[in-house]
Amino acid sequence: MNKAELIAEVQKLLGSETKAAAERAVEATIDGIQAGIKKDKLVQIIGFGTFAITKRAARTGINPKTKEKIKIKASNSVKFKAGAGLKEIAAKAK
Repeated sequence: MNKAELIAEVQKLLGSETKAAAERAVEATIDGIQAGIKKDKLVQIIGFGTFAITKRAARTGINPKTKEKIKIKASNSVKFKAGAGLKEIAAKAK
């Protein structure tokens, strides 16, 4: 599912809401998650999952074109850990 399909699904679930209202709802949710990550470094949605900042250590990589070794700097990344409700849905998916 891509973003446009998600917006269409939200519109369907909201019933009589317009596509623009569904798009605003999806955008507001994404903005809220981003704000939570920025402020608290963690967003936990019970039954769905947790978004959290993790640190990635510096490491050595290989440039695929030249096969030359390169140094990759340490960085922050966002990881998602599925909650129990989402895991149950995934287990039942075909």
